[in-house]
Amino acid sequence: MQARRKKIVFIVPLVIVLVLAGGGAGAFWLLRTKGTPAQTAAAYLAAWERSDYAAMRRLTAGSPPDFDTRYGETRTALGVTKATFRPGPARGNRVPFTASLTLKSGGGWSYAGELPLIKKDRRWQVAWTPAVLHPQLRQGQRLALTARWPQRGTVVDANGLPVDGPGVSGSVQQLVGTVGPATAADLHRLGAPYKQGDLVGHGGIQQEMERRLAGTPATSIDIVDAGNRPVATVGRIEGKRGANVRSSLDPRIQAAAARAITGQAKPAALVALRPSTGEIVAVANQPGGWNRALLGQYPPGSTFKVVTSAALLADGLHLGDQVSCTKTANIGGRSFRNFEGEEFGAIDFRTAFAHSCNTAFANETVRRISKQQLVKAARDLGFDTPITPGVAAQRGRFPTPHDDAEFAAASFGQGRVLASPLNMAGVAAAVKDGAWRSPNLVRSGKATTRTLDPGVVAGLRTMMSAVVTDGTAKDAGLPAGTAGKTGTAEYGTGAKPPTHAWFIGYRGDLAFAVIVEGGGTGGGVAAPIAAAFLRSA
Repeated sequence: MQARRKKIVFIVPLVIVLVLAGGGAGAFWLLRTKGTPAQTAAAYLAAWERSDYAAMRRLTAGSPPDFDTRYGETRTALGVTKATFRPGPARGNRVPFTASLTLKSGGGWSYAGELPLIKKDRRWQVAWTPAVLHPQLRQGQRLALTARWPQRGTVVDANGLPVDGPGVSGSVQQLVGTVGPATAADLHRLGAPYKQGDLVGHGGIQQEMERRLAGTPATSIDIVDAGNRPVATVGRIEGKRGANVRSSLDPRIQAAAARAITGQAKPAALVALRPSTGEIVAVANQPGGWNRALLGQYPPGSTFKVVTSAALLADGLHLGDQVSCTKTANIGGRSFRNFEGEEFGAIDFRTAFAHSCNTAFANETVRRISKQQLVKAARDLGFDTPITPGVAAQRGRFPTPHDDAEFAAASFGQGRVLASPLNMAGVAAAVKDGAWRSPNLVRSGKATTRTLDPGVVAGLRTMMSAVVTDGTAKDAGLPAGTAGKTGTAEYGTGAKPPTHAWFIGYRGDLAFAVIVEGGGTGGGVAAPIAAAFLRSA
C-alpha cells in the first residue's frame, strides 16, 4: 500500500511537467513578433512612393502629429513629380534604402537613407525621427530647394529673328506674350522651383512655352532651420539654358496684314496661314487688347457655304445642276430670304454659290442631305476639333441641328454655328491643299491632317474662283489667282439685324480670313481688305 502511494507521487509531477511544456509552446507562438524588419520597411517605402501617409503612419512608432504635413510639404517644396524608394538588404533592425526623385525643375536627385525599426505591440515598426525623411535632418529642420535660373530663350519668327523685342506690334505682342515677375497665381500654376519674383511668361507663347523658354535652373537641395537659414547642401542639379521657340510668323506677311486692317473704324481681324503646312504666318487685330482672330466666336454666315457645298458635292450634286434661287423659302415653318431680297430664279449650283443664294442652299440642303452628312463635312473641315496652335484658340462649333428650320439656317452659317477667323482660314486652306491641317503657330505636338475627297475639292476650287471672277467679290479688286467666299453674317435681333462682314480665300500657298465686326457686307467691306492684304503680302 505504501509502495503504491510512492508510485502515484512520482507520476503526477511528470504529468504536470508535460502540461507546462505544452502550454509554454502555445504561449511562445502567441507572443512572437509578427513579420520582419525587411517586410515592414518594404511596405513603408511602397506607401511613401504613392504618398499614402495613412498607411505609413500605421507602420510607424512615434510619428509626430504633423506627420502627413511634413511629408506632403517636403514633396511640394522640392517639386517632386515622381518618387521611387528601393530598400536594400536588412542589417539587423535597420534597413537602408535609395530614394530617387524626379523634380519639376527638370532634374533628378537621389540619396541614400535608412529606416530604423523597433518591436512594438508584437510588430516591427519604423522608429520615426526626422532622419527617416533624410539622414541629415534634425528636429526643427526641413528640406528646401533653391533655383538659379539660366538665360531665358527668345521667341523668334519664321526667319529665326526675335519677335518679342521693343516696338513689336500689339497683335504680335498678344501672340508672343510678355515676361514679368511671378505672381501668386503663377506660383500656384507652375509650382517648384519657381518662387515669387522669378521671371515667367504671361500670356501667348511666353506662357504656353514657359518650360522650354525658361530652361532648367541650376538647383541645390538644402537643409534649412526654422528661420529658413541654410544649414547644409545635400544635393545639386546642373541647369540648362532656355531654348529659343520658333514661331511660324512671317514678318513681311504680318506687316501686310497689319497695314490692311489699320484704320478700320470697326473692330476687325485678319489671319493668314500656309495651306501646305497649316502654319500661321500672320495674325492682326484692330484694335488691340483682344485676339479676336483666334478667340472670337462669330456666326460665319455665307463663308460656311464652302462646308455645305462640300457635303452637297459629296452627295452627288454637280456644279451645272439646276437649283432654284427664289426670293424667299419657307422651311420648317420659318421664312428664309436672300440678302437685300435678291432673286436669281433657276440657276446652276456654281452660280448659286458665286452669288451666295441663301434660299437655294437652304432648299437643296434640307432636300438632298441628312443632318449627319453636314455634321461630317463640318468635322472634316475642322469644326468641333480642338485647335492647339501653341497659344489659346477657340474651335469652330457646329451643333447638330434640332429640326429642318435650324438645318436650313445652318446651311449658310447662321443659327448656332460659330467660328473664329482662324477656323475659317483653315477651311479655305483645306480647299487649296486638298486636306484640312490643324493650324499651328508653334509646333508643339502631333498635327492632325484630314484628306478631302479630290472630286469635292476640285468642285470647291471652281466655285470659289467664280466668287472672285463673276460673283459677290468681283468688284473687290482681288489679285488674279485669288479664290474665296464672301459672308454677310447676321447677328442680334430686329427686322434688319446688323451683320458681320466676312471674306475667306486663298492665293498660292497663302490662305486667309477677314472679319469686320458689324461691318456690313462681305463683298463690299471684307473682300477689299483682303485685296489690300494680298497686294502687299
